[in-house]
Amino acid sequence: MAKTPGPTVFVLFGATGDLARRMVLPAFYTLAIEGLLPEDWVLIGNGRGDVSHENFRGHVREALEEFGPKPSKGPWKEFASRLRFAGGGFNSDDPGSLLDVISEARTRNSQLVHYLAIPPVAFEETTKALGEHGLAKGSRVVFEKPFGTSPSSFRALNRLVHRVLDEEQVYRIDHFLGKEATQNLHLARFANQALSAMWSREHIESVQIDVPETLGVEQRAEFYDATGAVLDMLVTHLFQVAAEVAMEPPASLDAAGLQAARERVIRSFRPLDPAEVVLGQHTGYKSIKGVRRGSDTDTYVAAKLWIDNPRWKGVPFLLRTGKRLSASRQVVSLVLKTPAKPLAGLPAQGNVLSFDLAGDGTIDLSLLVKKPGVALEVEPGSVRLPLDTLPDGEPLPPYSRLIHDVLLGDRSLFTRPDGLSATWKTVEPLLTSKPKPSPYAQGSWGPAAARKVAAPHRWLLGQ
Repeated sequence: MAKTPGPTVFVLFGATGDLARRMVLPAFYTLAIEGLLPEDWVLIGNGRGDVSHENFRGHVREALEEFGPKPSKGPWKEFASRLRFAGGGFNSDDPGSLLDVISEARTRNSQLVHYLAIPPVAFEETTKALGEHGLAKGSRVVFEKPFGTSPSSFRALNRLVHRVLDEEQVYRIDHFLGKEATQNLHLARFANQALSAMWSREHIESVQIDVPETLGVEQRAEFYDATGAVLDMLVTHLFQVAAEVAMEPPASLDAAGLQAARERVIRSFRPLDPAEVVLGQHTGYKSIKGVRRGSDTDTYVAAKLWIDNPRWKGVPFLLRTGKRLSASRQVVSLVLKTPAKPLAGLPAQGNVLSFDLAGDGTIDLSLLVKKPGVALEVEPGSVRLPLDTLPDGEPLPPYSRLIHDVLLGDRSLFTRPDGLSATWKTVEPLLTSKPKPSPYAQGSWGPAAARKVAAPHRWLLGQ
């Protein structure tokens, strides 16, 4: 039986921005439809503008009409009645109207949750202001990614956050960890002895984590141009998924056990070698409104990651993502070693266990099998387990799942500073000696040079 969160005042910083519109507000409304919000809750949007409560409700309705779920599909009238807006901005010197609006909405038992759906450069000042205006004590604070934009900015932000908040109050969100299918990476492994037995360098030749996207960055060009694929995807989502694949069996599946297992393996990530990384920028990127003239921001990255521990030593983890590519996929593939005997000349990469992380998720197993007939010939055969066919298989979208965990105080699927510190150490050589992005055509699979990252074999998708 699902737990019910207690009374909550949810403060959404950046409430009229793109991230809140596309992700956070739809996720919150999904929780309302599913009956997973507290019985007593209020959502307060915060921003610089002078927006009335009623106008903010109209803004939220427009966001839901565009990104769903549609207001007509849920308890919109009741939901809208709990929406407020606090204008005038919020910083250390001036809290705007936020303190007054919180005071009106909050009861003595209400849990205060702050969600920072704002650019990373604003994290420090907003966090400092929470402390200055008495809104930090006992609250929970959600930080969007990236948590820092460089190793030094990460350290500075982390020090400031811990001056204002205890670590148990901090929720660093990475929505890939909230995906039902991502969680199946460790559940399928630890619940099945056959998978557990093969989950190591003895049986696995390589791991591919491939997240190509057909989407561009037109709706958030200014943010993206200051970030790029390495910071937006590699040091966040792809490293975290690699840790999910590579972690040792945790002591428990609670927050402490899962976080410790993920962070422990991240500390074994070898710093990236820039010679094993290819960056790209798609054609037409520089003409997008909000992109700096002559920008060299990367919209594509392919990287080879090594994990220096006994389980994975010598196994390449091949990570790839990019904008305006040929297809949109989110796939983790474990390529099994091809036996040297007794059959000679078997095709490489013929035995593969894949986890599709998109939507409800799918598990695919491709194996070399005998081709029907009198000759001894092999060909790949496959079997698929669509997870949406499981009984009552209706997973929450990732943002809804993670926001619900915040409301409950469950930090299992959130990142810790020690793990993030290790990811910054892993990517630091690349940031210090960053290759120049190679151009690639929209609708392609990225720069041709990225094929060398997967050598001596090939990327399973596309190329």
